[in-house]
Amino acid sequence: MPELPEVEVVRRGLAPRTVGRTVTDVELLDARIIRRQHGGIDRLRAGLVGSTLTAVVRRGKFLWWRLADPDGAETGEALMGHLGMSGQLRIATADGATVTPGGPPAPSEGPAPDPQRHRRLSLHLDDGTRVDLIDQRLFGGVWTSPLVEAADGALAGVGSPDALLPEGASHIARDLLDPAVDLGAIARTLRARRSAVKALLLNQEIVSGIGNIYADEALWSARTRYDTPGTALSQRRALAILRAAREVMERALAVGGTSFDALYVNVDGRSGYFARSLNAYGREGEPCPRCGRLLRRVIYQGRSSHFCPRCQRRTM
Repeated sequence: MPELPEVEVVRRGLAPRTVGRTVTDVELLDARIIRRQHGGIDRLRAGLVGSTLTAVVRRGKFLWWRLADPDGAETGEALMGHLGMSGQLRIATADGATVTPGGPPAPSEGPAPDPQRHRRLSLHLDDGTRVDLIDQRLFGGVWTSPLVEAADGALAGVGSPDALLPEGASHIARDLLDPAVDLGAIARTLRARRSAVKALLLNQEIVSGIGNIYADEALWSARTRYDTPGTALSQRRALAILRAAREVMERALAVGGTSFDALYVNVDGRSGYFARSLNAYGREGEPCPRCGRLLRRVIYQGRSSHFCPRCQRRTM
């Protein structure tokens, strides 16, 4: 699943190509991709066609476009999107051709999404370009949502002009790349919970945007085992974990995110290269880069966890 760095790469790719453009048509090829849309395709078209995309914003793994009417007034709604497990937002050229990668394809663990077969919905813009939502597994989707004020009154997310965010994302916590994030408050929340620290990092209502990859990497960096209870953390250790997560996501963002297969690419079809820099995730049986002990992989609470048995000792 694309995590925060991958979604931010997509947001940055969409911004110069879509902001200021007007939606001229919504082409629906698979109604399952708008299953969260109240009123179905008619309501979606009514909210989008003729509207101008004024900003593209991200909080955690959620993206949304702000919408304005033909007179330039805000409509009070946003078009939300979530990439799910395999969603891609790809820019198509004016002649309808999907932009293809300029470099080598990502190493694939399975078939890549077919841009034609797995294209579920397209936004047609007034400059002739097209934004395609391609989703092989159909866990992603788009829908409109009314805007509400962020509870803390700060900018709603990265790329937002103000404190308004979609109601559908109002329960999502701020992420570690958000300028308004309060690391101390998040650390105190982690320490108040008895759950395993990895489960807490994956809880999008505590801190958003972290998934399996970056949780494992942050815990390796902070020398903390995945199953350490939150109540066993000191404030210093909790802050170290959060700072490690932020640092590893910043490094991933700098190289386009992490691509293990062709399911994640950016809007131009290019892969991210951070998989080459991972210290723990996906490296079961390889030596720990820090101490040389062989890394292990276990299934915990239904997810893979990668860790070093020497550097990340059990703390109960």
